Amino acid sequence: MMPTPKIVALDGYTLNPGDLSWDAIRAIGDFEVYDRSTAKEGLERAKAADILLLNKFVLSQDMMQQLPNLKCICITATGYNNVDVAAAKARNIIVCNAVGYGTTAVAQHVFALLLAMTNRVESHHQSVLQANWASCPDFCYWLLPIVELAGKTIGIYGFGRIGQKVANIALAFDMKVLATHKHPERDARVGVEFVTIERLFSQSDIISLHAPLSETNKEIVNQRLFSLMRSSAYLINTGRGGLINEADLKDALENEQLAGAALDVLSVEPPPKNHIMMGVKNCIITPHQAWASQSARQRLMDITVANIKAFLEGKPQNICS
Repeated sequence: MMPTPKIVALDGYTLNPGDLSWDAIRAIGDFEVYDRSTAKEGLERAKAADILLLNKFVLSQDMMQQLPNLKCICITATGYNNVDVAAAKARNIIVCNAVGYGTTAVAQHVFALLLAMTNRVESHHQSVLQANWASCPDFCYWLLPIVELAGKTIGIYGFGRIGQKVANIALAFDMKVLATHKHPERDARVGVEFVTIERLFSQSDIISLHAPLSETNKEIVNQRLFSLMRSSAYLINTGRGGLINEADLKDALENEQLAGAALDVLSVEPPPKNHIMMGVKNCIITPHQAWASQSARQRLMDITVANIKAFLEGKPQNICS
């Protein structure tokens, strides 16, 4: 184990905006944390670091070459496309990420988005505040048909940890579950039927996206699949914005090819004010927050601490490759 390692967090605010503690990392070494860093600031701040903590800060091969002390990069997230892993490996720099911390939180957000579209709680609340209930001739009213989830079919694209958690919740709602998966034999379970992506989109009342983004599935959700969907169906994306062709989604919503979409992720984050999905009919957008409950971030902090300790003990874990 190296004596008193220098540990630097370049964009620590996302993980810990002030409601968690850095003490467990401070106990390990000489620790500096910065809420945010530009590329220039990050390079200067990281010069003496043995271990870097990154969330979305982009660390290129060129930058690594200017960090002679760097031995380990701990990504405070699951995705690691912001780090040139091949360049790190060539320089014998270990890159670790965190997996599984947000499973419960993301699955919960999926159903928060779904219920927002089917029960329209906020719309009815605002209607009551506008005195529509007070002036109603009946004892109750509803703005649009309320959709009951029991008996509906949810199609899950990507059946990893989060997709499986979504399936568990869906089954508790007495929903039918379809899924696509690379390993259906390994993860077979009662109540879940594995199908082709075409059948998933054509037979589901709700589609929920949970596959990691890759070159093979970039914008896989496009007009071809929208044309298969029921006009009463909903699309939910808490995976990656790049899974959807957003121009095609906008057209599908405006042409009522589907009933609604709820997106926690977009192709560009944060989005420009004129992003193509802003203000689109029947589209709910949340700011990539599905993972961000305090409980999930505490788990992420704990995994990060464990990754640092494992590296220093010569037994690195959660290695990205």
